[in-house]
Parts: sequence; structure tokens; C-alpha cells
Amino acid sequence: MTPEQAQWFAQTFDQLVANVEKVVVGRTQVVRLAVACLLSQGHLLLEDVPGTGKTSLARALAQTVQGTHQRIQFTPDLLPSDVTGVSIYDQRTKDFDFHRGPVFASVVLADEINRASPKTQAALLEVMEEGRVTVDRTSHEVGEPFMVIATQNPVEQAGTYKLPEAQLDRFLLRTSLGYPDRSSTVAILAASAGRGRTPVVVEPLITPSAVVQMSELASQVDVDPALLDYVTRLVEATRVAPGVRLGVSVRGALALVRVVRTWAASHGRDYVVPDDVKALAEPVLAHRVLLDADAEFSGATAEQVLSGVLAAEAPPVARRDPAPSVQ
Repeated sequence: MTPEQAQWFAQTFDQLVANVEKVVVGRTQVVRLAVACLLSQGHLLLEDVPGTGKTSLARALAQTVQGTHQRIQFTPDLLPSDVTGVSIYDQRTKDFDFHRGPVFASVVLADEINRASPKTQAALLEVMEEGRVTVDRTSHEVGEPFMVIATQNPVEQAGTYKLPEAQLDRFLLRTSLGYPDRSSTVAILAASAGRGRTPVVVEPLITPSAVVQMSELASQVDVDPALLDYVTRLVEATRVAPGVRLGVSVRGALALVRVVRTWAASHGRDYVVPDDVKALAEPVLAHRVLLDADAEFSGATAEQVLSGVLAAEAPPVARRDPAPSVQ
């Protein structure tokens, strides 16, 4: 990525964020994380109470990139075919026709994902990781861009199925919308008085192909070997931190490097700095750290573990020459 391309990327990124914020008011940081997740070709996990704008965020993001949006309400009786689609026999053609499920969209909102059975949750695994659905030994591509925004209610856990570690690891980022501040709440109430129950429609800014182009540009952002070593030290430290049962995997380290490239480009840089890693360490790595029972009982959190790791591991202060290639 050239400096000129980085500046164009940053300007376009800010325009996308501003467009989504017409609907999701007062959550700039969360919207920036969601857009960065989309441009990093990843998926987002939102842990939040009902009524904070999760559906509005997914819809506005899809409208901004001129894509499609689907919402799946996960319930205990939801079947995998309700998510991915099903083959139905056509008596006229005497053949099976595949009817696509709601997962075939640019942005898919998986609402209350932990309320569905593990079998239905697993139906998302292949499409989240590989971008395709396999039904009756036939694969169907979902297209690009493709992003799953899954939600969980952190308060009510009765009748839910905890997401397994393998599926949590598929989510690039985890964050929370939270409640808006007072001024933002007043602005939301004032805007809602005139439109009733009609949802706000934002104008599309870019095409899906432009989203793919931005993703390819972000992958070209330079990451110094010293920063790669810093990321490695961080994830290794999570594996030996007190109270940790399972630390960050190599997939988590790859995810962090992928997102910091996009984050650097969103600030108009064609290179990554240590502050990019520090800013994204918690939303990218916290849900990949599992604590043991004693640590959880004492009130420790994965966020506290990461704060300690970031404080203990010194960031690089100088660039490092790349290692010579092996002949």
C-alpha cells in the first residue's frame, strides 16, 4: 500500500463510519471496530443487553456497502437447515433444488446465538471460516463481502448453550455497544418522534466490490518483524499467565495481525505501530482467553489478564531488519 492509497483508505473508512453513525448514534469506537472487522474479512461477536442497537448496526452496515442483510433469531428449536438452507424435491423436474437460507447475505445478524443448540451453532462454523455452505455434498458460495454479527445476552443465561472455544475462536472481534450517553439518547428520542416504527435507511456509499478492494489494500500494510515478535510475546504470555486455563492460539495471533493492518490503514498509515496492537489487543484476544474455575470465582476477567500482559511486555522501540530467507 502506498501512502496515497492509505490516505484514500482512511478517508473512505471515516465516511463509512459516519454513515453508519447516522443510525447507531454515540458509539464511534464500536462502529469503527465493526467496519474494521468487515474490511478484515472477519466476524463480530456482540455481548450486550437487548435494545442497544445491534440490529440497527448490522442493517446500517449492510446498507452502507450496498449489500444484503438478514437477521436470524436463534431459539432452542432452530434447525441447521433453517440457517444454511435445504434441498427440496421438485416433482416437475424430478430433481432437488437448493433453497438458500438466511446465511446467504452480506451481513448476517445471528441474534442470541447462544440460545440455539450446539448442532445449529455448528452450522455456522463452515460458512464463517470458509465462506461456503455444503448441503448434500454440494458446496454453495455465500459471496463477498460476508460478515456474521452474532449477539449474546450477558445477563440472562437460563436455557442457553455456551459457545464452545472452537466457535469463539472464529470471531475476529468481540465488543459491546452499551448504552449511549445522555446527549446521544436525547438525539435518538428526537429523531424517533418523526418516523414512528419505520427504520432509518442510510444511503450506500460503496459497492461490495469496493469493500473487497479495500480488504486487499489493507492486507498490504507493512508490519515490522519487531511488531510480529511483540504480538508473539503477547500471545505466549497469555498462555502462562496466572489463572489462565487456555491462552491465545496461533489463530488469535494471526487475527490480531490481520486487524491491526486494517486499523493502521484506517488512520492513513501504510505501516503498523505498537499503539495499533495495544488498541486492538482486548477486542481481538479477550474472548480467546479462558480462565480456570478458581480465577473466575475470585472475580478475575480475561480483560484484566490482557491488561497485565500488556503492562508486562514492552513494545518495540525500533524497527528490525527482516530475517534472511532460507535458501
